[in-house]
Amino acid sequence: MRHFVLEIGVEEMPARFLPLLDRELAERFSVLLTEAGLEFGRVATASTPRRLVVDISGLVDVQKTEEIVVSGPPARIAFDEAGNPTKAGLGFAKSQNVEFDQIYVEKTDKGEYLALKKTVGGRLASEILAETCLAILPNLTFPKKMQWMGKECTFGRPVRWILAMLDDRIVPFSFAGLDASDQTRGHRVMGPGPFTVPHADEYARILNDSGKVILDAADRKQAIRAEGDRLAAEVGGSVEWLDSLLDQVANLVETPRAMLGGFHEKFLELPAEVLLTSMETHQKSFGLRGADGNLLPYFLTAANIESREPALVRKGWERVLRARLEDARFFWEADCVATFDHWLDKLDKVIFIGPLGTMGMKTRRLEKLAAFIASVVAPELGESMARAGRLSKADLVSEMVYEFDDLQGKMGGIYARRKGEIETVAEALYEQYLPAGQDSPLPSSMAGAILSLADKLDNLAGCFGLGMVPTGAADPYALRRSALGACRIILEMGLRVDIEVLLREAQKGYSDVTWKFGEEEALEKLMDFFGQRLRAYWNAKGIPTLVLEAAMAPGFADIHDTWLRVRALADFSREDDFEASVLTFKRAANIIRKQADQDLSGTVREDLLEIDAEKSFWSTLQAIEPVWAELAATEDYPSMLSRLRVLRPAVDEFFDGVMVMCEDPGLRANRLNLLYRLVNTLGRVADFGKFQV
Repeated sequence: MRHFVLEIGVEEMPARFLPLLDRELAERFSVLLTEAGLEFGRVATASTPRRLVVDISGLVDVQKTEEIVVSGPPARIAFDEAGNPTKAGLGFAKSQNVEFDQIYVEKTDKGEYLALKKTVGGRLASEILAETCLAILPNLTFPKKMQWMGKECTFGRPVRWILAMLDDRIVPFSFAGLDASDQTRGHRVMGPGPFTVPHADEYARILNDSGKVILDAADRKQAIRAEGDRLAAEVGGSVEWLDSLLDQVANLVETPRAMLGGFHEKFLELPAEVLLTSMETHQKSFGLRGADGNLLPYFLTAANIESREPALVRKGWERVLRARLEDARFFWEADCVATFDHWLDKLDKVIFIGPLGTMGMKTRRLEKLAAFIASVVAPELGESMARAGRLSKADLVSEMVYEFDDLQGKMGGIYARRKGEIETVAEALYEQYLPAGQDSPLPSSMAGAILSLADKLDNLAGCFGLGMVPTGAADPYALRRSALGACRIILEMGLRVDIEVLLREAQKGYSDVTWKFGEEEALEKLMDFFGQRLRAYWNAKGIPTLVLEAAMAPGFADIHDTWLRVRALADFSREDDFEASVLTFKRAANIIRKQADQDLSGTVREDLLEIDAEKSFWSTLQAIEPVWAELAATEDYPSMLSRLRVLRPAVDEFFDGVMVMCEDPGLRANRLNLLYRLVNTLGRVADFGKFQV
């Protein structure tokens, strides 16, 4: 089996590009080689700031071969009356690069056609690999591309060398003005190279031993962690590891060397959030905590070199961080003197979103909306939530948040505690922007959940009223994230709210705004938008699309209740008798759907029940309806669905023995009402007509 290694050497690539490129390269090489019929064992990818690497093991020598039949034109136009080939026949042979005597006539269902048996495949692995590289590299996806050599080359960063080795042979191709070779380069300072790679098997060893490069990002992270933990222990602390930051730092270096720095203890008077933001966001460094959980006057960073003068490097890091902390200390002291009233006055001069007014106007809307939501889910928090809504955006005009915008909300909570606001208000302000993404943490308090929900609904109501509906990838106001965040808060914190009612309440806050859409049209679009987000969220959790369509058809305004129905229906769909149940109840649903113009009430006249099968159906339905009602009241949807096993035999017997659409209008209406009653009852859980079985 053969071993192929491709290395694209580049100028320093942004850390955020690398994980995406690793995945894309692995996927595209796997797909294209499979399509080409070149068998392989494993496709692995790796990257550093200066290189993208594809490593493919278990390759066969040649592409697999197969015999195919190529169809040509109809025989009637491929030969003249004398039986000689026409231009059409000769043209087919020429297009296949064969002599005409290799062509034969094949009989098919559509008539006689020219045909040719060909053996395809059998090309060398090196040829297929070269073509695959040229198909993939120019089309890789980058958030941003650079151009060099005029406009001839575009890539994430300029390409400086290419290594392409199949065992001990170079795979010949050219890209970005460079020919593939057997040369690699190492760390820019510690092992620059170039180094000759005699065999693909030797690549990783040479890069590590001679080039001083740790190729695998997981190994670089482990090296930073291990050395960081050791250094932290020496000063009696532990590192405040942040996985996302560690991923980023590992992709900023090729040879990580953990380094411990320090700062003056006076800066520990600043809130921990300020210190950590200064270290993590601006310096790509990690804080240290002592055994008591408090921050220590140290930080951990990772250099991309083993310096001969580590003290000098450390001093440079400390100098930069000290300057940032001095600024932060100045902002903190200025903000501690300011009052919320002062900040609220300034908010009236800060624009929210164009026609939606100022941030001051937004806080007045949130004052009312947060209090309304509290009245539904936690009435005891009503007064404090009104206060939290009014203060929610005050920290946006503080000195600290103006400089460190990542701290919005958090600083509001910190300042609220310092300025004497009650704890509920402080919690709400601190957590108002959570969750920040699909998998990020939720607010830990009910107050935080209420204010976050109010903020998101206010954003959505305002933007949809103005017609700012996300399209495609464009979502400048992060409305998808807002809707998903609202859904997660409702679901995961068990809030029993009607999302349509809350959205109507949010719309009331914009009574002085001229809308592009009327309130009802905007609300309809909002509800559809929430439905899309819920489907995407539950799809990602493995819920089949048809289950979602069926469970959400009765409505999803009560998101918590909808999830209970979705989960019950998903479980039911895995039962052995699910398809049989669907066929039965879908038949009933389809009949009623086709009779939409009929005035059906669900009232059944027993004197019009003539056949035993319809009498049995009616008595079974009557017996099960009160049980269903009781189970529905307690939201015991699994038990409701299990009762279908009792009902289905009677319904099947009804369909087998009763002509629903009979000529007698009275009997027909009565039988339709019987089915209507069944479908209406089932419709509280799901619309079985949505299933395809």
